Amino acid sequence: MWIYTNELYMLATYAADVVIIIEAHNPEMISATGYPVESHVVRTEDGYILTMHRIPHGKVPDSTKRPVVFLFHGLMCSSADFVVIGPERALAYQLVDRGYDVWMGNARGNTYSRNHETLDPDSAEFWDFSWHEIGIYDLKAMLDYVLSNTGSEKLHYIGHSQGSTTIFVMLSILTDYNNYFYSVSALSPLAYMYHSKSPVMRAIALSELPVEVMSSILGYNEFLPSDEFTQTTAAILCMNDQPLQEVCANILFLLAGYDSEQLNRTELPAILANTPAGASTKQILHYSQSVYSNNFRQYDYGPVTNLIEYGTLTPPDYALDQITAPVGLFYSQNDWVADVKDVEQLHSRLPNVVKYYNVPFPKFNHLDFTYAIDVIPLLYDELINFLDSRTN
Repeated sequence: MWIYTNELYMLATYAADVVIIIEAHNPEMISATGYPVESHVVRTEDGYILTMHRIPHGKVPDSTKRPVVFLFHGLMCSSADFVVIGPERALAYQLVDRGYDVWMGNARGNTYSRNHETLDPDSAEFWDFSWHEIGIYDLKAMLDYVLSNTGSEKLHYIGHSQGSTTIFVMLSILTDYNNYFYSVSALSPLAYMYHSKSPVMRAIALSELPVEVMSSILGYNEFLPSDEFTQTTAAILCMNDQPLQEVCANILFLLAGYDSEQLNRTELPAILANTPAGASTKQILHYSQSVYSNNFRQYDYGPVTNLIEYGTLTPPDYALDQITAPVGLFYSQNDWVADVKDVEQLHSRLPNVVKYYNVPFPKFNHLDFTYAIDVIPLLYDELINFLDSRTN
């Protein structure tokens, strides 16, 4: 088995039938498997430079016009999430092999989208965004480009975690875009988060400190910044036969929910060499506000600034009743981030949920949506059948 990651260092470790390669960037990770790959760069209306990755067809050249699917990653992740566990299970490859033209987006601030027309990526101004801006600027720019480039009138959308939050933001505000989707699939859908068990989110939310104070504690710019050295070090420490490998696994379980059965520990170096990929502190704070407020609404700056920004003392709710695109909600019982009760509340607020799927494995957690050993029979078969049924 081959496991590829996208770091700039290269390291090969041989153990039985496993070769772990830490090499440069997502396109190389994909091309090493024999699939074609393209990189596409777009600019948002507010000046951020974003990179998308595309797998247009399978290993054999194919000129057939394929239905388009756009994949969008979760918080502190990147397009690598959809390929990092390899062609045998990763979602991007499963979709390509089932006849789809696969595009993978990257939000501002992550590994592949850390540039701006005028702002320095090390400046506070660069990192002054939440998932609200990702929804109304990043997604708009990327989806416009994909539709134009492919000549397609509609596409399928699959978002994991924050990737679902951002599409709900977009479709509730830029309502015309509801017409451009065959389907919108939300994996571990995040909007309401009052019942979230995530220790990080709950700790921040329960502190009830003013935004300015929490920002000073967590940092005003990037949340948990990492570099090539620290990611590569983490990958090495989590390899097979390393004494810290189980510590690495338990860190993931603490964040996502415990599911030891579905984590292939051999893949931990690849996962941790790609994650965290970058996120702003403001993204974290925005989610923590969803935890303590039990609302799905725009960023809360505090009463005075809210009055300036929104004209009201509290931020406006996202108008979920304006989302008319056909939505599929895919959730699980052991997700410590997207709790079942919160997903139920989201379900009740969306007017056009056409698929509501509870993963039939009680231990399935937040990260299992992208990394689980049995992710294909538990989730992807059902997900891709849903897309097939909506393509027309």
